[in-house]
Amino acid sequence: MNMKYYLFFSYVIWITLVKSQDQPLAVKDFKDQHVWYMDFGVSPAPFHLSYPFQLGGSPLRYKNNFKPILGLSYAFKWFSMRIAFPVLPGVRSIGKYGKSKQFGIGFDYNFKRLYTDFDFRIVQGYAIKNAVVFDTSLTANVPNRIYPTLGTLNLAFNLWYFNTDDFKMNALQGQRAHFEKQVHTWYVKGTLNYFGVSHGTQDIIPLMLQDPQQSKTSAQSYSALDFGVIPGYAYANRINNWQFSGWAGIGPVIQSKFYTIDKGIQGYLGIAPRYDIKFVAGYSTLERFFFLAGNFDNKSIRFTNLTYRQFFYTIRLVVGLRIPPKSKHLTTGRLLN
Repeated sequence: MNMKYYLFFSYVIWITLVKSQDQPLAVKDFKDQHVWYMDFGVSPAPFHLSYPFQLGGSPLRYKNNFKPILGLSYAFKWFSMRIAFPVLPGVRSIGKYGKSKQFGIGFDYNFKRLYTDFDFRIVQGYAIKNAVVFDTSLTANVPNRIYPTLGTLNLAFNLWYFNTDDFKMNALQGQRAHFEKQVHTWYVKGTLNYFGVSHGTQDIIPLMLQDPQQSKTSAQSYSALDFGVIPGYAYANRINNWQFSGWAGIGPVIQSKFYTIDKGIQGYLGIAPRYDIKFVAGYSTLERFFFLAGNFDNKSIRFTNLTYRQFFYTIRLVVGLRIPPKSKHLTTGRLLN
């Protein structure tokens, strides 16, 4: 009887080991290959101001004249480098939207189940779309009101914790690794942000729309500092070389918010919603890949009846090659027939 139990448990353990060996690893890493890739994308940063204006036009839609960006990159083992530069003067008409200046810097780092990133962006030069609705000095040929010195700022530090070792950021991004099987997990994101819009000593909202009973409508800046923890869900899969991955989360943050009027500052404390959305989808083999990647960062500040909503979108097409290093052959003798 003891021998039967022994054989049975030995068989179960053997089957378990065989099945575990048949299971593919979650991630295929290409750190030992030379990875060359280029990306082409845009990163618009519009914002809206909502208020029950007497002359209509709510919400006011402020658009920047963003430029397409071309990036050239190389990675091998621990080393990676990317050079990016604008390739067109501006997507929109300069006569209708003016010119925009845009600067950004960021970095990210992945360690086991943790992933962190830092993002700093400045955009200067906006136009109110369809301001002809309330501004009689404009025409159908010049329907927008241009503010060359109006600027927005975004400073963000984020830290994600994924509840599995199989969800790797290199695999989600798709250049230096890709997924080999389905992976899904919950996560939490800690976030710290400072963001806002400023027009120097000039008002952000046009004078004819300002409410004399509400000082915030004549403000020269709106800004906020907030922090919080956002829960979410991450998913990745690769089927017949087609990979799709990303995450989505939503949660509240504690927010200190301010607006300035003639060098005076009004401050309040509140709670605001925060969204966390990223996706990467495309085709990846051992030698080549192409992906469409998107990142959405939406922030908001609410003062009674007046809401400022800032949108940062990044859409990129990434194409590249993975080249194995040349193998070294050592000849130690002669093969005789």
